[in-house]
Amino acid sequence: MSGVGEKVLSVAEMWIGTPYRHQGSRRGIGCDCLGLVRGIWRDLYGSEPEPPTPYAPDWAERCGEERLLEAAGRHFLPVDAMQAGDLLIFRWRAAYAAKHAGIFCGEAHFIHAYEQAAVIRSPLTPSWRRRIAGIFRFPEL
Repeated sequence: MSGVGEKVLSVAEMWIGTPYRHQGSRRGIGCDCLGLVRGIWRDLYGSEPEPPTPYAPDWAERCGEERLLEAAGRHFLPVDAMQAGDLLIFRWRAAYAAKHAGIFCGEAHFIHAYEQAAVIRSPLTPSWRRRIAGIFRFPEL
């Protein structure tokens, strides 16, 4: 695991238990999967690289654009192999844009904001692995 990966994972673990809130990005108060990534970014780098635009829960089904993958490509480093602390982007179905994100923990787990629950650590089961649309590394500090 890289130095930045250790820091990402350490910050991500502090978010566990944060309630799910659509468009939220405040540790302990509420976040969605994008808000989790935004909050980790703020903790590491001080400010977000770009402001998010408002989005509905079904935005990826309606717009058809790869907005999440494109944003990840602008600010993170695409990689082929996962290391702890890497950003994982998921696609629910082949015909739809990617719309979920989490942080790889290593040892087959990841941290993500789970709708109708909270930020949790989940097993990266085969059904989750099949949905990975992109793997990205946080930039060096």
